[in-house]
Amino acid sequence: MPDSMIDQAPPRARWRRLIGMGLFSLVMLVLLLTLGIWQVHRWHYKDRIQREIAAAQLLPPIRLPPDPTPYQKVAISGHWLATKAAFFADQIRNSPAGPLQGSQLIMPFQRRNGDVVMVDLGWVQGTIPHPAPVPAGPALVSGYVQAAQNFGPFAARSNPAKRMFYTLDPRRIGTALGLHHVQNFTLIMLGPQPIAGGPIPAASLPQPPNNSQQYALTWFGLALVVVLEFLFYARKQLKEPA
Repeated sequence: MPDSMIDQAPPRARWRRLIGMGLFSLVMLVLLLTLGIWQVHRWHYKDRIQREIAAAQLLPPIRLPPDPTPYQKVAISGHWLATKAAFFADQIRNSPAGPLQGSQLIMPFQRRNGDVVMVDLGWVQGTIPHPAPVPAGPALVSGYVQAAQNFGPFAARSNPAKRMFYTLDPRRIGTALGLHHVQNFTLIMLGPQPIAGGPIPAASLPQPPNNSQQYALTWFGLALVVVLEFLFYARKQLKEPA
C-alpha cells in the first residue's frame, strides 16, 4: 500500500482523534483556569494581609484585648517566669567568624490574671536553651501577636524533652515547661539591637511575599497555549484530505 494511502486517514477516524484531543484539551483548560483563578484569590488575600501588616506597623502597641488578632501590636504587664526557656526553629546566621547556629528563644511571661504568654525574645546563638537575663518583679512587654502554628505531619519533629520545637505552638511549649493557662498565641518582641550576647529581637513586623500574581499569569498563559495547540491540531486534521 502506498504511503500516501496510509497517511490519508478515513474521516471517521480523523473525527475520533479530533474529539479525543478536544476532550483532553478541555480538561486541561479547565484545570489550568481553575489554578489561575485560585491564584488570583490568593493574590487578593495576601495583598489584604500585607496591607493589614503595613497598617499595624505604624500603630503603637495597645493593651492586650480579649481576642488579639495576628500581627496586632500589643503590650502586656506582669512578670517573667525567669527560670524557664525553650528554643524554636534552627536558624543559621552569618557572621565575620563564619556561620553561627542558633534559634529563637522562647520564655514565659505571666500576666496579673495568672494567664501565661509565651514570648519570643529573638535569636540567640547555641543549641541548648538557657533563660536570658530578664528584669525581676513587675515588667511591661510589647511586641506583635503571632497566631499558633500547625504545620501538620510534614513539619520537623519537635523534641519537648530537650525544649526544642519546630512548630510555634505556645500551648505545647508551655506544657513541656510545666505551665498551665497558656494563651494560644506567641508575643514576638520588637526592639533595637540588644547588648552583645543577648537575644536579637525582630526589627519589624514580617513582610510575607506575594507572588500569586505571577503564578496566576503563568497558569492563564498555559491555558492559552492549550487553546492554541488544539486549534493548530484541529486545523491540521480538517485540512487533511479524506
